[in-house]
Amino acid sequence: VQLQASGGGLVQAGGSLRLSCAVSGRTFSTYYMGWFRQTPGKEREFVAHIGWSGGRTYYADSLKGRFTVLRDNAKNMVYLQMNSLKPEDTAVYYCAATQFGYAARTRDDYDYWGQGTKVTVSS
Repeated sequence: VQLQASGGGLVQAGGSLRLSCAVSGRTFSTYYMGWFRQTPGKEREFVAHIGWSGGRTYYADSLKGRFTVLRDNAKNMVYLQMNSLKPEDTAVYYCAATQFGYAARTRDDYDYWGQGTKVTVSS
């Protein structure tokens, strides 16, 4: 399984951005997907998780209401819609996949990772 994240960039505070993650492989619909983010000197932190069908989603408490995770199993894609962005959302964002991680929220729960896409929110 290979993952490729894209969609990062520079955005002003209060703006929106949609990240995408393209996943290779014919069994995408059997993978739980997650988004994490990392800033220099800090641990990679959980952002969001989505189940196989997209019906179950989980978010970091601090991000609920601003971020939405979505998936399109027909296109092997997972998305992270980020609204009302704040400077503290600045980070490299990673998508991740696992077949055995129901409601997975920690880095060790995921087996496959994308290369990351950088998001910078200016004040």
